[in-house]
Amino acid sequence: MRVKLASSYGFCFGVKRAIKIAEGYHNSSTMGPLIHNQNEIDRLKNDYNVGLYNSLSDVKPKDTVIIRTHGIPKNDLKELRQKDAKVINATCPFVTTPQQIVKKMSEENYSILIFGDENHPEVQGVKSYGKDTDDVHVVLCKDDLEKINFKYDKIATVAQTTRKKEIYLEIVNALILKNKEVRVFNTICDATFENQDAARELSKEVDVMIVIGGKNSSNTKQLHSICLENCEDSFLIENIEELDISWLKNKTLCGITAGASTPDWIIQQVVTKIENV
Repeated sequence: MRVKLASSYGFCFGVKRAIKIAEGYHNSSTMGPLIHNQNEIDRLKNDYNVGLYNSLSDVKPKDTVIIRTHGIPKNDLKELRQKDAKVINATCPFVTTPQQIVKKMSEENYSILIFGDENHPEVQGVKSYGKDTDDVHVVLCKDDLEKINFKYDKIATVAQTTRKKEIYLEIVNALILKNKEVRVFNTICDATFENQDAARELSKEVDVMIVIGGKNSSNTKQLHSICLENCEDSFLIENIEELDISWLKNKTLCGITAGASTPDWIIQQVVTKIENV
């Protein structure tokens, strides 16, 4: 079967940076999963003995702890340092930016609005930088704004780095119509734009679309959603074991894209198997 890769896919700058950092610290542990890809986490464990802490209580003095790409809440970082752990910050610089914006704008008495998933570790970390976390609000769509009572008549808004820019624009437009002052910070990552646009274009021309990435990865789920808009036979898999050959029956051209946390070796395995169908 013929395979066509999206023009932009896979590891982003922040993930490449984090993986390189982790590979340089043998016998360390990450605070939460470094990235949303279990296969790559397993590789780091097997090849570099990079472990995983799921709780601050697991950390012992003098441990080397790597902060995940998504960042962690401000108070968790403070507690880590109080434990006298060696902290290596692998937070993506594009995630650090909205953290600092929320800190600055809340100190200037702006109510804060975050476009994103409240349960996502990136959003939890960004939210923690607000001066008053009760006045840091998280929404997934413009309709969620109806449930919010802002403390101030000045609003500052940021976005989770992997969200859809079109939905962010809808939220921003709704805010502007109802509030005296709105400061808008476009914190969606350029790599996310590029991967999404490439997936959108490729899904228009193929018979079947395979999206490779972690099931817990926000940007991978976004890619799958975008592909479904144009190609109903779009499937999300984490690795080659999840590829169902029956999806390719009576198809001639298969498009492939991958989330920002998906390593090249997993992508190549999938490509090779499909090409041999």
